[in-house]
Amino acid sequence: MHEFINYVVDTVGSLGYAGIFIMMFLESSFFPFPSEVVMIPAGYLAFKGEMNIYIAIFTGVFGSVAGALFNYYLAVRFGRSFLLKYGKYFFLKSDSLEKLEKFFQKHGEISTFNGRLIPGIRQYISLPAGLSQMSIWKFSIFTALGAGIWVAVLAGLGYILGSNEVLIKEYLHVATIIALVSVLLITIFYIVYAKRKRVIEE
Repeated sequence: MHEFINYVVDTVGSLGYAGIFIMMFLESSFFPFPSEVVMIPAGYLAFKGEMNIYIAIFTGVFGSVAGALFNYYLAVRFGRSFLLKYGKYFFLKSDSLEKLEKFFQKHGEISTFNGRLIPGIRQYISLPAGLSQMSIWKFSIFTALGAGIWVAVLAGLGYILGSNEVLIKEYLHVATIIALVSVLLITIFYIVYAKRKRVIEE
């Protein structure tokens, strides 16, 4: 694992911001590439002065949104039958797609935000959004907000803890907790806002 992390750090360092974009695009689309091994090394490189932390975060979010949009348009263009038939070749089983659709139906459009912060869901939450033909603007904004929180937390973790792999592993669960708390708070805000809006319209 240590060798793999060093490889990713070297790769991100050699490809620069383009490397962050490409790997975060893959992580956010059909390839389950863990964002932790991209943004934490990026934060570490920023700590060393080899990258700008703000540009690294922006690039990570941009790559995440681009990958999510790829999945979104895939669902819009080819539909559910295509995903059920060929999803297995991209690590997406039919029962997983059904669970994602139920998750999206239960939580509504805000699920494109909080889904970005839940492991195992973030890569594929774009698919039910595309199948339901959710507004592309809402989808992009919610995706950017969710991805922004996660990317910033991971990059900050790499920046603060530097190259201390033991501490990074120890505090990675803290990053997950921060992300989930953010999900809870923003979801509550969204629900309250939506209810007030309906009251005003009525």
